[in-house]
Amino acid sequence: MTAKFDQATVKKAYARWAPVYDLVFGTILFDRGRQAAIAAAERIGGRVLEVGVGTGISLPGYSARSRIVGIDLSEPMLRKAQERVAELSLKNVESLEVMDAEHLSFPDASFDVVVANYVVSTVPNPEAALDEFARALKPGGEIVLFNRVGADTGLRWVVERLLEPIVHRLGWRTAFPWSRFASWTNRRDDVELVERRAMPPFGHFSLLRFAKSANTAGS
Repeated sequence: MTAKFDQATVKKAYARWAPVYDLVFGTILFDRGRQAAIAAAERIGGRVLEVGVGTGISLPGYSARSRIVGIDLSEPMLRKAQERVAELSLKNVESLEVMDAEHLSFPDASFDVVVANYVVSTVPNPEAALDEFARALKPGGEIVLFNRVGADTGLRWVVERLLEPIVHRLGWRTAFPWSRFASWTNRRDDVELVERRAMPPFGHFSLLRFAKSANTAGS
């Protein structure tokens, strides 16, 4: 792997994406997965942390009864989200903050739901981010992810690894197989997978729901 994938690379990539993000990822092709993640979060409700809120494209989809906190590493993306909240008068959005998904500043058990769309494969250390999601989640809450899931074997596995140096410059990784999610879940005794649903586009994306045990706190 020749292309470096670190926080600086991600920030630079999403500063470039900010002006056109909605045009590319706001299409119906990607909207179905985003709406599925919102629906999963709404089934629990309460205080919701959306990690990688980006331009705030998903924020209007939440009901008024959900209280939303959005974070993103990219300041240009977050400025777009702030404009959207003001323009649409989204009163249920508590705050939007620049923050690293791998180092959340929130206390343990702060949220009923943690949502992360297209995020886990865009952070340098995905397992560290997942650990932070679980730490910030209340017992009995859920982590809801909509993410591309890479192949573990076969031709697609080979292609994904060949493409890694290119897509790193775009701000994500192609090679993030299900085995990494499974390994993360298996090493934790407070989190279990409750849903894995294949979603468009291309059948390479999944809605993933992880429930935190009701008799634990923190991580």
